[in-house]
Amino acid sequence: MPNGPTQVGHRAEFEELLGTVAPVAYKVAVRLARNPDDAMDLLQDATVQAYKGFETFQRGSNFRAWFLRVLTNRFLKSKSRRVLETVPIDDAEDIYLYRKSQELGEEGNSPDPAGLLIDRLDVEAVQDALDRLPDEFRTVAVMYFMNDFSYEEIADILEIPIGTVRSRLHRARKLLQKALWEVGVSRGIVQEATSGV
Repeated sequence: MPNGPTQVGHRAEFEELLGTVAPVAYKVAVRLARNPDDAMDLLQDATVQAYKGFETFQRGSNFRAWFLRVLTNRFLKSKSRRVLETVPIDDAEDIYLYRKSQELGEEGNSPDPAGLLIDRLDVEAVQDALDRLPDEFRTVAVMYFMNDFSYEEIADILEIPIGTVRSRLHRARKLLQKALWEVGVSRGIVQEATSGV
């Protein structure tokens, strides 16, 4: 491509738009890739791909959603070469944290023993629990819980129906409860019942 005035303007526009989404994109990349080094690689790859395809971006539309779609697609493409993760969803019930907390009896007569456990977990512990989720569920959970994206934004970024976003988020919540409990146990915040429950 010649480096004429149009190309220079194109690049300046891209860099300006990228600057507005870079912090959010990096946070999403870290959550997807699970470590800062891989996140930087992912972000660089997505930036190169987005710049190459910048002419497909419709001016006036949501650049953040467009760029995060590129980022997510690059992540999923890199993961497609790996073995797909399978997770038994049925063994995680909707009130898993509540039931496990009640079984321990540590919380007395609290109406929200699960809430008491969550209050003891720091941000790092919650992120650790998120990292334990399989990619398809972790992706929507990160976008929803960590970045406050709406269902519509997530659907747009991932190019999936809103119903699929809701379904994955519902399953992610179930799996996240189990992961939060496991993190709480591994960090000594709660003690597993000796009955093997």
